[in-house]
Amino acid sequence: MTTHFFDDTAVLLGRSLRHIARSLDTIITTAIMPIGFMLLFVYVFGGAINSGSDSYVSYLLPGILLITIASGISYTAYRLFLDMKNGIFERFQSMPIARSSVLWAHVLTSLVANLTSLVVVVLVALLMGFRSGAGVLAWLAVAGILILFTLALTWLAVIPGLTAKTVDGASAFSYPLIFLPFISSAFVPTATMPGPVRAFAENQPVTSIVNAIRDLLTQQPVSGDIWVALAWCVGILVVAYAFAMATYRRKIS
Repeated sequence: MTTHFFDDTAVLLGRSLRHIARSLDTIITTAIMPIGFMLLFVYVFGGAINSGSDSYVSYLLPGILLITIASGISYTAYRLFLDMKNGIFERFQSMPIARSSVLWAHVLTSLVANLTSLVVVVLVALLMGFRSGAGVLAWLAVAGILILFTLALTWLAVIPGLTAKTVDGASAFSYPLIFLPFISSAFVPTATMPGPVRAFAENQPVTSIVNAIRDLLTQQPVSGDIWVALAWCVGILVVAYAFAMATYRRKIS
């Protein structure tokens, strides 16, 4: 049964990746907005922002990476919505394949596409002056956090992808997620914010994730933020997965 699931997922993943390969503009579009934000904040606002860091592009890059992911997962909801409306799911149900493999193929496609977009954003950041002396283990830890965050948000995206009534409704849920890093430590230290805003910023998931990635990339001692970040990522992933699978079962029953 397990082999059956993995084989089916691999076949459906190949189908989804072929769609991505035929429309590379999806990955480019996903990366354009975060790159635009990075250019805007570094070259327009950077001189007026006191981040306490010698390199502002290095300071804000972790937040830009999270915005890239939040922007990219909207395409998962969009593709799921189209498959639902076009009757693809009904066709798959008539075939002898593991039912959950259909969702996993979309989720893994999102992971591949988002990791590609993240590489593009990091390359642009390098051109803008980003440098890191972090070792291999630190980079692997950063990659692990970003993968967990991508999986968590992707399973979250599955829910509107399955339940939305319109294309706009399927992808609009990502807008608050894109906005969330702006009310965090991603662009300025939370200490500069007024009381209520600071309280929210310091206790929402993006701040701990940004701080953990920033510490790893700048070779700072890793604080408790990394455990808080992992707890947020795993918690969101578990809850989103449970709701997504429950929604999927109701849809195909």
